[in-house]
Amino acid sequence: MFDSRSVNLEILKQRAYNLRWATVPQGVIPLTAADPDFPSAPEIAESITRFVKDRYLCYGPPDGLPDFKESVANFFINKRNIPAKPAYIFPVDSAAFGIYVVCQAFLEPNDEAIIFDPVDFLFRYSIESVGGKAVSFAIPAGTDIVDFEALEKLITPKTRLICLCNPLNPTGKVFTKAELLQLGNIACKHNLTILSDEIWSDIIYAPHTYTSIASLDEAIRERTVTVTGYSKSYGLAGLRIGSVMASNQETFDKLIKVSLHQSTVHGANVLGQIAATTALNECDYWLQAFVAHLNEMQQLCVTELNSMKGVSCIAPEGCYVAFANIVGTGKSSKEVHELLLNEAKVAVVPGLKEWFGAGADGYIRLSFATSNEILTQALSQIKTVINTL
Repeated sequence: MFDSRSVNLEILKQRAYNLRWATVPQGVIPLTAADPDFPSAPEIAESITRFVKDRYLCYGPPDGLPDFKESVANFFINKRNIPAKPAYIFPVDSAAFGIYVVCQAFLEPNDEAIIFDPVDFLFRYSIESVGGKAVSFAIPAGTDIVDFEALEKLITPKTRLICLCNPLNPTGKVFTKAELLQLGNIACKHNLTILSDEIWSDIIYAPHTYTSIASLDEAIRERTVTVTGYSKSYGLAGLRIGSVMASNQETFDKLIKVSLHQSTVHGANVLGQIAATTALNECDYWLQAFVAHLNEMQQLCVTELNSMKGVSCIAPEGCYVAFANIVGTGKSSKEVHELLLNEAKVAVVPGLKEWFGAGADGYIRLSFATSNEILTQALSQIKTVINTL
């Protein structure tokens, strides 16, 4: 199901954009955007086909199709131990837009929101897009103990939001239950809202386990907004579908209002909701097999990176990206990125401030959501170039 025979490079070179196969030069292997090289589960295509066959592609409800809301709620109840209610869930056209909606709902101009460093640029982008200020809290790769005292010192009278990315992209850190409890208690103490981005929560490597912060207790849950998506787990990036979950009517009303769904200016497409519903209801077998494959690719990727001259990589606890320290090569992240692109013919994401924050300096990020054959070839080409430095 996840070997090289299931990777159709001809189709990927036509359809896989966002720094991937359709955008890199011929002959380059992209280990860039975190999007699988594998086709999605067959049940997803079949459900879309059945729906489209009737040829009625009408508007859906502003707050989401009932089946979608129900399936998302059941997921949070059964897989995340959260007493979720369909009425407090609505679809968005991506987890990225979900992050933006939460920032729009809870931040006024000049308000502050705490983000991790390094972390995906979408947090800073969303905060600044609504006039807020992003305040960085360092959680370097390989951090064993998160300094929550330092985090609390960043809180000011203008702080409104703590942005939790769990698992943490790009380092792959999975927060422990004890860490989440500390974070939740700080939010309660200072009357802050928690934005919990959980798009990577299915991609966890043993012995690590995943805990949703909203599952800890009622006080923490009441001030948490959970955002997730279905692209990382099920390969649905092009369908642009995610979800936002509140824990009470007041928060839900605030979120749905700023989403612009009720005006039809914005909204989540119906086909995306059909696909995500099918994924959640019928495709757990596919997800489990995908994670098993990713576990093997994680071990391969980390082992090979650590065998390279001047490179070190801590195994990610979650996500399917490896965050490799390249300081020992004597070159910058940008220089290594360009070297690998031009000489190794492999595209990676450089650890630049605009991508992940200042804490990514000296790193590159590689996605390993591909076949063993493709990953082995890419790592071999990288190793050949790096070891000649």
